[in-house]
Amino acid sequence: MLAREVVDACARRGHLVTALAHDQLDIRNPRSIEAAVGAAEPDAVINCAAWSDVDGAEDDERGAMAVNDTGAALLAAGAARTGASILYPSSDYVFDGQGRRPYLEDDMPAPIGAYGRSKLGGEVSVAAANPRHFIVRSSWLYGHGGKNFVETMLRVGAEQSEVLVVSDQRGCPTACVDLGEAMARLVETDHHGIHHIRGDGECTWFDFAHEIYDQAGMETHVMAATSQMLARRAQRPAYSVLGHSRDFVIELPEWQRSLRRYLDDRELAR
Repeated sequence: MLAREVVDACARRGHLVTALAHDQLDIRNPRSIEAAVGAAEPDAVINCAAWSDVDGAEDDERGAMAVNDTGAALLAAGAARTGASILYPSSDYVFDGQGRRPYLEDDMPAPIGAYGRSKLGGEVSVAAANPRHFIVRSSWLYGHGGKNFVETMLRVGAEQSEVLVVSDQRGCPTACVDLGEAMARLVETDHHGIHHIRGDGECTWFDFAHEIYDQAGMETHVMAATSQMLARRAQRPAYSVLGHSRDFVIELPEWQRSLRRYLDDRELAR
């Protein structure tokens, strides 16, 4: 979802973009990286390859680490050898969710699951491998072309009259189209380091589901549940709202507004 939006955003901003699929660039393979980066000779590399299966990471943490940590570091080093900067998308899951105020860029991470550990490992490794690094933490992504909460709610709402959604996890819904544009803008700067870029505002998954059905004009009844009731393989942070402590900040639109645009675009694409 994110890679497509990044490619489109960079192209709109006048950049020559080389977009490589997995069979063209395996970030776990140093030779693949050397060939791809050497051929492209980029000014900036945006790493949209990721292990994003949060629950699956609990059963295969080594696999998640191979992509989110080791592979990310190899790509960052490959970019550094050609003088290119590297942008690494990270996650709110690097925090434990025990806080009650927005997490800032300089707050101490403390992941509670394998996925979060793999993303934090990637942050540290990328920073060590390339001094010209951008680490972008975001949260609750949704977009066209992939599985996400919005699409799940719309599908379930079309099949049944009630849906059970957790109300004890709070975060910031973020549209990939907004994040992709922000990342394209960020790599044009020299503001290296960690950045929090997420949809403006906060809500629970329960609130998010309500807004989806309200905007979509669906009468699906949303019932509140606890995380314990809907036990998942991996524990999720209870509170993962991201805030800012940097002077340079890229703000995104209110999450409700971005959801409206997503749903409108979705209808137009039909």
